[in-house]
This record gives sequence, structure tokens and C-alpha cells, in this order.
Amino acid sequence: MSVSAAILPVPPNLGTPAAGEIARRGDRLYQRTIRGQVERKHPGRLVAIDIHSGDFAVGDSALAASRDLRKQRPAAQIWLVRVGEQGVQRLGPRTQAVAK
Repeated sequence: MSVSAAILPVPPNLGTPAAGEIARRGDRLYQRTIRGQVERKHPGRLVAIDIHSGDFAVGDSALAASRDLRKQRPAAQIWLVRVGEQGVQRLGPRTQAVAK
């Protein structure tokens, strides 16, 4: 199966925060509300966080975590964090894997 990225529309009422703002929101949500829920159970796995709702999903890869989060929040603006690491993995732009 090959994978490509497709750009999803941004909900008009949410706008598009700057990369720095996405990072601040995502890190704040992870540190304050998510970290305690995932750190012991999911070391080394990835957490995809919707910076607007605070909803999150855990997966073995960025794609798996993002895909699971998008099932709950199709228009999520995603911030990815690897559990147990200080730094953030990466910004998750509004892209979605599409199987060909």
C-alpha cells in the first residue's frame, strides 16, 4: 500500500495558528492534562493532540496516532509528542494519509 498526504480544510471558526502557537498549545496540553495519563502505560509511543479540543490518541507511529485522532476529530490541528521524551516530535499539519 502506498501512502500520500491530502490537505484537509481548516474549519473557518478556528483559523490557523502560527507554528509557535501550535507548539505552545500542544506542549501545554501534554504537560498539564495528558502526560500523567500516558507516561507509565505508553513509553516511547507517540501522542497526537488536537490543540483546540485537547483530545488525543496514542499510537506506535505518527501516522497511526494521527489517524486515530482524526476518527474523533476530522479537522484536528495536531501536535505530536513522543511519550517520555523532553522534546516534541513534530507539528502535525492538516494532512491525512490516503491509501492508494
